[in-house]
Amino acid sequence: MSEEKDVVYGTEDLLISLCNSVTRVLNVATQSKVNYSGMVQRITKTGLKPDIGCFVMFDGGFTGLVVLNFAADTAMEIYERYMLHMGMPKSELASSHTSDEVSNIMGELMNQIVGDFTGKVRRELQTNITQNQPKMLVLTKQVMLSVDTPLDRPEMRRVTFYTEKSNIFYLELAIDRTEFIRLHDFDASEVDDPDVLMDQERSNQSAASSAAAASAEDEAQDALLKSLGM
Repeated sequence: MSEEKDVVYGTEDLLISLCNSVTRVLNVATQSKVNYSGMVQRITKTGLKPDIGCFVMFDGGFTGLVVLNFAADTAMEIYERYMLHMGMPKSELASSHTSDEVSNIMGELMNQIVGDFTGKVRRELQTNITQNQPKMLVLTKQVMLSVDTPLDRPEMRRVTFYTEKSNIFYLELAIDRTEFIRLHDFDASEVDDPDVLMDQERSNQSAASSAAAASAEDEAQDALLKSLGM
């Protein structure tokens, strides 16, 4: 294969793909416009920063760590827009970023973001990565993170994102330096629709809630029967 025909997919391409997953999922989830800066920072370490930090690790075809850091106002804007879009009355929304509900929603959104990214990796790079469950923490101080699996040639980047209300949050990526070179042409067409992803997530949540309610009802019935000596 001649050098002119080589298609190389490197760290910045992976970063752009990840940034596009962030905007794609959040734009659909919040029905608002989220953008990211045209400039990227090279950094030497990654970390969780106040007020809410979320991270997820992935492994497989390549290893890495993704971190999202939100200020309180940013987290509340995204949370409120998401919940209102889901049909929740404003009067029933959490009033503080320290609420467990806010952390749970932000963690769910990050799970969808990384899921969208791993799907694109499968299609576009013909490899597979697996992720752990995102961890979301409410913070008052910065916490530094490192990837469990040592990176031979680590590369770290930070990108700034802007919400519709001009609130800011940051994405940090730590990844082993890697390049993917196309050997032959293949179909990498997009098949995942973000609306479908959201519908699937809502269905999963509904099923989980129904199962939990049924389990709680069974336990209540068992307790009642036991109290009656039956």
